[in-house]
Amino acid sequence: MPDADHPVPEAMVTLDALEARVLGCLIEKEATTPDVYPLSLNALVNACNQKNNRAPVMELGEREVEGALDRLRGKRLVTAFSGANARAIKYKHRFSERFPVEPLAQAMLAELMLRGPQTTAGLRGNCERLAAVPDLAGCEALLVHLTGGAEPLVRKLPRQSGQKEARWVQLLTGEPTAEDLAGAEGAREPLKVAVAMTLPPEVETRIAALETEVATLKTELARLRKALGETG
Repeated sequence: MPDADHPVPEAMVTLDALEARVLGCLIEKEATTPDVYPLSLNALVNACNQKNNRAPVMELGEREVEGALDRLRGKRLVTAFSGANARAIKYKHRFSERFPVEPLAQAMLAELMLRGPQTTAGLRGNCERLAAVPDLAGCEALLVHLTGGAEPLVRKLPRQSGQKEARWVQLLTGEPTAEDLAGAEGAREPLKVAVAMTLPPEVETRIAALETEVATLKTELARLRKALGETG
């Protein structure tokens, strides 16, 4: 299984939904709040759980975000560091190292990871806070460019019934799903997703055993301290 010490080959990089949310947030915050970037774990959790500029809205804890960060580090898309004066470990993305695209293309991919499928016009408007944006034709041309090459990064979805325009979807999380095809853009109420991390049964058993052992050691330590105090 890939980890930080054994990164997966570049051709195999595919993100899950949590990794896409974390990576998109890091790209977004680098552009919108450069004074606090790179982000601490707490700041990143808050960014992932924002209710604005997110679809779906998620409820993630530190444990889930840390797991996504570890996987992204293994895929060489995120790095962690702590400087001499840093109070906490901070995280920054390495997106441009893995995908050497221009800033607007990076912004577009971040917005697609954060908000889901969007029209060219919608994506253009949402990207204005992240990068310099050309006219609609220029945005469309860039999106078309991202569909080509050995590793396509976006795809234009077929226009769905009731939609005036087709939408674009990012391919960093793989091929579009049925939910992607249905789309959530324009929904009155954003979809809300609560995520809980589950561990394999054998890991849960090991953790329970360790907790019991720690409790026993604490009891013995307290008894020893009491005895020393009586004889000291």
